[in-house]
Amino acid sequence: MNYAIIFVRDMQRSIAFYRDAFGWPVKFQSSHWSEFVTDGATVALHLSDTGATDADGADDERAGQCRPGFHVAELGEFHRRMIERGVRCIQEPHMVFGARIAKYADPDGLVISVGEARQSQHA
Repeated sequence: MNYAIIFVRDMQRSIAFYRDAFGWPVKFQSSHWSEFVTDGATVALHLSDTGATDADGADDERAGQCRPGFHVAELGEFHRRMIERGVRCIQEPHMVFGARIAKYADPDGLVISVGEARQSQHA
């Protein structure tokens, strides 16, 4: 796992909680998205739009929910395998802030984000 997105109702309150209780320094902060410096995976806070649902009608961005995410080398091939295996795709692969991302649901409806690992600009 590369990251976890925690959906929150009050960004300032949540930043203070994770910063002060867990001791994570703030890496980036905005009104709708913030990240912490951790020794492992990225932990990000996303302001919840409690009335929002995705195209499939799932309300997976409610405050108090968490979305795990990981990267794969080639999202197109990964997506093809998921569809062949009958995994429910919540969001087809598409570009988000310069990265290709897709979303899938586990059997209980947990949404998992899968992104294509970015290629190094220096390679």
